[in-house]
Amino acid sequence: MKHLPKHLRPRWRYLAVGLESWPEADVDRRSFQRALWFAAQNLLGDAGSADLDGSVLTFRFEDGAGEAVVRARRGEVERLRAVLATVDAVDGDDVGVVVRGVSGTVRACEEKYIRGPAEVSEERNVVFAGADRHAVVRGDRVDADVGGGHVGATALDIRDN
Repeated sequence: MKHLPKHLRPRWRYLAVGLESWPEADVDRRSFQRALWFAAQNLLGDAGSADLDGSVLTFRFEDGAGEAVVRARRGEVERLRAVLATVDAVDGDDVGVVVRGVSGTVRACEEKYIRGPAEVSEERNVVFAGADRHAVVRGDRVDADVGGGHVGATALDIRDN
């Protein structure tokens, strides 16, 4: 079977997507892809999600932070941004999704917007809301354990113990 001529091939745009969640969240490529397709189908319907494509090409997630490169057909970037804005959980784990940038090739997308390894996370005890608590610290963000879950805080909200 012959390849299509260049002017008839589909043209793609690649979105660099940043992901953030709680430290114990377990998000993998397959579950993120499933959540993305489900959100696209709910927002755009079957035909709209097929036009969009929305394939996850590269994915990395560890210690509550990660990134992915998601493919969209040229002209569908704004619709993919809308779909990504509706993704708030993956397999029951709350996830924050942010589009870092858009590029015409995967290589340029990774070089410009994918930052490499996530920030180093550190576990320590802090004082939050008047009590000693276990926390995971990433940069200036603190995820304090408050019994049944976590509370996101900043360095200004806590005191080291």
